Amino acid sequence: MRKLLTAMLMALMMVLTACGNEAAKSETPAAEAAKPTTLVAYFSCTGHTKTLAENVANELNADLFEIKAKVPYTADDLDWHNEQSRSTVEMNDDSVRPEIDGKVDNFAQYDTVVIAYPIWWHQAPRIIDTFVESYDWNGKTVIPICTSGGSDIGTSGSYIANLAKSGTWKEGHCFFAKTSPDEVKAWATGL
Repeated sequence: MRKLLTAMLMALMMVLTACGNEAAKSETPAAEAAKPTTLVAYFSCTGHTKTLAENVANELNADLFEIKAKVPYTADDLDWHNEQSRSTVEMNDDSVRPEIDGKVDNFAQYDTVVIAYPIWWHQAPRIIDTFVESYDWNGKTVIPICTSGGSDIGTSGSYIANLAKSGTWKEGHCFFAKTSPDEVKAWATGL
């Protein structure tokens, strides 16, 4: 009787172990499917665009990537009143490509990419040009968004879409300095 009981318990343990392995296998694709397929990539010098990008990423359950200049921008670099400041010089030459510190890991996994940037001289900063030219946009939906103190998004979205040469580029959106989190949420929900 003991041998029979031991054999039954061993058989039951084998069945439970097998079921546990099957359950683990079946959870793997679901876990992989739960990975974000949206990336919010942003460039921010003063924090406004960073805050916007974080809010959008949160609403979209997206991954977040900061586009950082290899040589960080200083306050003097951003003085748009100074014709010799770094930002002014860069924006006056559309061939400038500031070097980026780092790359997006597994860029191919993303179906949708939101690119967030401040408006400089009615365009995206040249570092966004560098970012866009660094990746293959084929098969991706791309949504440019920007922050501004008073200018709108203008032609900045179509300009960087032309640099990308591929992807499905959606109409961009401008968020002003006093945009509330509720407005960001409403915009993100509308996507």
